Amino acid sequence: MSHNNPDSRIPGRAGLGLRRELIPAMQAAPPALDFVELAPENWMDMGGRFHTQLEWAASRYPLISHGLSLSLGGPAPLDTVFLKRLRRFLDSWQVRLYSEHLSYCGDDGHLYDLLPIPFTDEAVRHTAERIRTAQDILGRRIAVENVSYYAAPGQAMDEITFVNAVLDEADCELLLDVNNVYVNSVNHGYDARAFLAAVPAGRIAYIHVAGHRQEAPDLIIDTHGAAVADPVWELLGWTYARLGVYPTLLERDFQMPPLAELLDELDIIRTLQRDAKPEARRA
Repeated sequence: MSHNNPDSRIPGRAGLGLRRELIPAMQAAPPALDFVELAPENWMDMGGRFHTQLEWAASRYPLISHGLSLSLGGPAPLDTVFLKRLRRFLDSWQVRLYSEHLSYCGDDGHLYDLLPIPFTDEAVRHTAERIRTAQDILGRRIAVENVSYYAAPGQAMDEITFVNAVLDEADCELLLDVNNVYVNSVNHGYDARAFLAAVPAGRIAYIHVAGHRQEAPDLIIDTHGAAVADPVWELLGWTYARLGVYPTLLERDFQMPPLAELLDELDIIRTLQRDAKPEARRA
């Protein structure tokens, strides 16, 4: 079954994650954001103050969502009860797009430790079938995110070959995380630009950028707890020039700075988008 999602296009160019600790500052002086991204697990079935905060955000900004616990590559059966609840949430809040990680969660799901899927033909078929099932239950095409990983068990192909095979077999979209590409390129010794050059631009729904922690010259930890590093900004600019300008989300989950610092990083995103070569821009 194919889902075209005619209303799923993300408006605008730059967005921010909807974090509860940021909401008071956002309400006091609403920033110019094109969209906000939320983790549905943190907002579903919430009442009281949290419901009111979500109502405020939804009244001001287009919403997209980024899941944490679906475990698309995992061995346990998909949680169809959760997927049905998720569909009601997405529909009721008019969420434009749902994305998930191309990974699996430990301990039969619902632990937010994201583990790498083996890069094998069997894993491609298994994961793609689960994505198709999720899309059928949700009634929409979803995007899957390339993840950072620190071990690569049972590799029969490289990462980009695996990602592209899943996208094709599942007929889903890609959430392209440029920071994860950079992190993996350092940790596993590959060329980040060569990886990005092999990404199917027509499947990109949007882009993530985030900060990381450099543990050693050949080891980076994807933390979402720091400002975006200069090499990642450089790679993002190259991505816009090579693949086109796509809506881009700044991720920050830990060691949250003042909102003004995040807005400064959003300005960098907009500058890189504006400076991309016109012929490379997405139609």
